[in-house]
Amino acid sequence: MSAAEELPIFDLLGGETIARIVAGFYRRVPEDPILGPMYPPDDLAGAEQRLRSFLIYRFGGPPDYLRDRGHPRLRQRHAPFAIDRAARDRWLALMLASVDEQGVAPAHRDYLARFLGDIATFLQNRP
Repeated sequence: MSAAEELPIFDLLGGETIARIVAGFYRRVPEDPILGPMYPPDDLAGAEQRLRSFLIYRFGGPPDYLRDRGHPRLRQRHAPFAIDRAARDRWLALMLASVDEQGVAPAHRDYLARFLGDIATFLQNRP
């Protein structure tokens, strides 16, 4: 069993690293031809805050997301967006580029890649 499976990833990475990963992703979004149009420019900061809060909660940190937003209901919240395979793959690629930018240890990166890939696939709602 790897360290990433023994402890919550939040304990291994910390909230600041998770916040930097999310910030790196959102730095890339506005210029992206696939994802950029899906994100209203006037809500990028809000979207960043929501993803950061969700990941911190989901990875074992404080449950602020639940307090502020309730149950994640990810499919319902993402239903208005046409998320096809290209969007799914691009979201994952930008997230992993941000993970790599943080120099996350290989075992932790592998864990994040699996988790984020599963989430991206779960949210895909178009072929």
